[in-house]
Amino acid sequence: MPNEKKQDLVKALEEVLDLERSALVDGDLDHLEHMLPEKEKLIGAINDMQVFDSDELIRLQQKVQRNQRLLKSAADGIRVVADRMAELRKVRQEFTTYDSSGQRTGFDVRQAAKLEKRA
Repeated sequence: MPNEKKQDLVKALEEVLDLERSALVDGDLDHLEHMLPEKEKLIGAINDMQVFDSDELIRLQQKVQRNQRLLKSAADGIRVVADRMAELRKVRQEFTTYDSSGQRTGFDVRQAAKLEKRA
């Protein structure tokens, strides 16, 4: 019976890891948050069984490592987009030039004047 329980837990965790991979590949990062409690519960249950050496656990470890790499790539991509958006905001707020000696000079960009209509 314990072997069947272990196999059920391993199979359930594999399914969660495969769903996690799909969410990462599809960019559905909101879905990851909903999978986390189930993933943690399954990992805890497998750890409690204290099975340390099996082909199933090696396969699980490989899937976890694969998903970690995907998650890191997603985080890196989000950082790049955030940096680019910050650069674009800065461009809208300041005009930068360089003089003949290579010194950088910034000029604040005046915000568009707002026209107020009065009746």
